[in-house]
Amino acid sequence: MPSLRLGLIGDKIQRSRSPELHRLAGRLSGIDVTYESLIPPELGDTFDHVLAACGDKGFRGVNITYPYKERVLEHVASPPRDLAALGACNTILFEDAELRGFNTDFSGFVAAFLHRFGKASPGVVAMAGAGGVGKAIAFALARLGASELRLCDPDESRARQLALALGPVANGMRISIAGDIATAADGADGIVNATPLGMDGVGGNAIPASALPGRRWAFDAVYTPEWTGFLREARAAGIDVMTGFDLFLFQGIDAFHIFSGLAVDPDILRRELMGAAVPTGAGA
Repeated sequence: MPSLRLGLIGDKIQRSRSPELHRLAGRLSGIDVTYESLIPPELGDTFDHVLAACGDKGFRGVNITYPYKERVLEHVASPPRDLAALGACNTILFEDAELRGFNTDFSGFVAAFLHRFGKASPGVVAMAGAGGVGKAIAFALARLGASELRLCDPDESRARQLALALGPVANGMRISIAGDIATAADGADGIVNATPLGMDGVGGNAIPASALPGRRWAFDAVYTPEWTGFLREARAAGIDVMTGFDLFLFQGIDAFHIFSGLAVDPDILRRELMGAAVPTGAGA
């Protein structure tokens, strides 16, 4: 049986389900996958040294998560224009003594949206949160042909920085900054939570119920729990929803394809993950 050595580098990955996802994808593809969790502070080493050691030790690739998604771009050979504009990378492929970089949060959102909603345009979208995952979702919405993106973040400068980065690749999508998500949602087709609010151990809800009436679709980047308060309220309001687990699933499938060259059926992999005896919680 062919084998594949992979890993995840990050500081808060003890409960990540990424190892489980890639091992299951390997089993479904007839590949023996080893997937190691690498936490630089616990290893007593720097991120740069841990990343270089992976290349030296025969890893095919690694996933990158908080707080290294921006920093890793320094090591990527000739990053594509979209990746450079996005400014974050979560997947590294070691190939021909070079590091190739990808952002499968971006590509995974595109794939998950098409799988869940088909080819319908996202339309006008209101999004709470302009941080790491929000950046990837914003670029994905531009790729999907959203007509307008209304950004809302407690740190308005962060929303403005994202709007500026989106400009060259906006694909005709209008971009605006709103003071609050309820204002942003007025007349919108879709509404997105790209903040940690609603996550196990964090709690809260970035999207007030008043922002839901009239929306066509909703997405929450949080996936532990999969059904956050926001998504339960959206579903009760008759809105079509996409969960954070969908993004987790498709970003993982895209990363596995980059590492192995093989495609995995998302519905089968979802069933395998949902049927796992002991869920391991939140993470990359």
